[in-house]
Amino acid sequence: MSGKPKLHYFNGRGRMETIRWLLAAAGVEFEESFLEKKEDLTKLQNDGSLLFQQVPMVEIDGMKLVQTRAIANYISTKYNLYGKDLKERALIDMYVEGLFDLNDLLMTHEILPADKKDQHFANMMDKAENRYLPVFEKVLKDHGKDFLVGNQLSRADVQLLEILIMAEEFKPDIFAKFPLLQSFKAKLGNIPTIKKFLQPGSQRKPPSDEKVVDQVMKIFYS
Repeated sequence: MSGKPKLHYFNGRGRMETIRWLLAAAGVEFEESFLEKKEDLTKLQNDGSLLFQQVPMVEIDGMKLVQTRAIANYISTKYNLYGKDLKERALIDMYVEGLFDLNDLLMTHEILPADKKDQHFANMMDKAENRYLPVFEKVLKDHGKDFLVGNQLSRADVQLLEILIMAEEFKPDIFAKFPLLQSFKAKLGNIPTIKKFLQPGSQRKPPSDEKVVDQVMKIFYS
């Protein structure tokens, strides 16, 4: 059996994308086993692989880890992306929880019915531009470093970059009022492991199209 982490999820972003980002930023190669139909999920559920009957699930270090935050916590700790002490970890946790909230808004938009997308988009962009992004612009200004916490890469940086790129996909000029975030995005995008992950052909997933959304509905909601 390969020593690489093995990721079990559908072939799309969803809740696994943050895990892919963290592994890639740490320079860790990983394998993926894609759910293609409901029976694939049922098989994992029936063989006891899913503690709470849900994916994402990651096989790593002899464990079958579930729950997105638990997986991200483990990977971040294992690969030194979780700060140098308890205070730094508390800051990272605060920032990451805010990013998960924004991420949920962005992810939800992709699977909404067409008649609800416009209202959700307006609400999502309002919260992004007036609640979440100003926080991180201020953190970078007050901290005065290239990174959000301490002076080294942490999971908060990686997850912020993931969100910034997603937000920019929805609104290309979203950084007009956030020059420090624009600079942060450019600097982090040049870190070698991250730069590699951003190249075409990597395991980073594109925005979900109708085909992916349809597949998700069949796997999880049929």
